[in-house]
Amino acid sequence: MFYVGCYTSASGGDGTGITALREDSSGGLVAVAELPMTSPSWLVRHPTAPVVYAVNESADGAITTVSLDPFEALDTVPSGGADPCHLAVTPDECFLLCSNYSSGSLAVFGLAADGRVTGRTDLVEHSGSGPVPDRQEGPHVHMAVPVETPQGTLVSAVDLGTDEIHTYLLSSDGSLSPLAVSALPPGTGPRQLVRRPGTDLAYVPGELAGTLVTVRESPAGTFAVLDVTPASSRPDGTNHVAHVEVHGDRLYVSNRGPDTITTFDLTGSTARAVDERPCGEFPRHFTIVDGTCHTAAQRDDAIVSFTLPDGEPRRFPTGTPTCVIAG
Repeated sequence: MFYVGCYTSASGGDGTGITALREDSSGGLVAVAELPMTSPSWLVRHPTAPVVYAVNESADGAITTVSLDPFEALDTVPSGGADPCHLAVTPDECFLLCSNYSSGSLAVFGLAADGRVTGRTDLVEHSGSGPVPDRQEGPHVHMAVPVETPQGTLVSAVDLGTDEIHTYLLSSDGSLSPLAVSALPPGTGPRQLVRRPGTDLAYVPGELAGTLVTVRESPAGTFAVLDVTPASSRPDGTNHVAHVEVHGDRLYVSNRGPDTITTFDLTGSTARAVDERPCGEFPRHFTIVDGTCHTAAQRDDAIVSFTLPDGEPRRFPTGTPTCVIAG
């Protein structure tokens, strides 16, 4: 099963809510259910409970908990800020982290054993700005990444507006204590952060600069820039880099503008681009399952799927997709 989030009319999109898809015997996607709601632009699956969480990306932001069987909304709570854009469940499954883009804030919510949200436990607000006046006029938290360490649970929040990564220590009661702030090159516009398992390396896609930034994490929660490389080789105008994933010794990043996914080899001292292929217009997000890349091509109104590295693309039409996850 796959679940697709989207922008609805409230955000100028053509979608209607969360769409549940099933992969058929030929490898195509078939819609099996749809759950209307306002702009569920990011989805995350609970690791063990049969629920999915969706941000409702709007000025009065919210988070909706969705049961997978039956496929229905369980409850909705305020996100703590405007235009929530990312969610993550902590490794111990006790908390849900929500990044509020327009408010530049990070909220923490408690989770019950069945996956229901029990209430907000903390909210931190960033401050500052960056050199790109129309995008970095203030803080814009775009992703929060939790990790278990000997110190406890660390949460690293990527701020597109201030070109920083803020790391916090998350206590057992769900409160955040500042630990470190790591600076990235001015104008990077960091959107996400992904660690490479088994190493001290991590990678940050720069939405505003069109780059992939390699950082070393030492000590835990503190990041130093090692390398900056273009995320795309195609001169297709401004590249608004979006999603990044690491699979073994390969990294994949989506490029909005060039409308491609670039594959990087991670076996050397720096990330090296080895392939780049079209994947639909404005690839906001993708997920890779069993060697197949499923891309949310936002402006194509379609999920574009292809086997890596060079399979023929297959399209599933759906309104303004922004996120596609396996369930």
